[in-house]
Amino acid sequence: MIIPKQYLRDRFLLLQNSINAFLALLLTILVLARVDTSHSSYIVQYRSNVTIDAFKSGSSSELYYFVIFGIFVFLFHSFISFRVYLVHRQLAAVTLGLGTLLLVVALIVSNALLVLR
Repeated sequence: MIIPKQYLRDRFLLLQNSINAFLALLLTILVLARVDTSHSSYIVQYRSNVTIDAFKSGSSSELYYFVIFGIFVFLFHSFISFRVYLVHRQLAAVTLGLGTLLLVVALIVSNALLVLR
């Protein structure tokens, strides 16, 4: 993969990449620090349209998927941003902005599920 020289000199895109890296690292640290393997089950899903069994429980390993998701979102949006930068700078910025949005939502959802234990 070839990264364009102009991309590495664009401060705004590097700031967005740094924010995404920080959010992915924060998601990883918060989930790994709060998941306790001694607990037998965690609430891993909440479905508001189901009245009786709205909470679905699962093992702690299912919460590790948030870590994998955060790393995947960061790498995927960075790669797409590199590729799209040659076409249009603003499209690369929008791509990174959507990655930031996904990482923030993943932080909120993982926190909400870990608080419910």
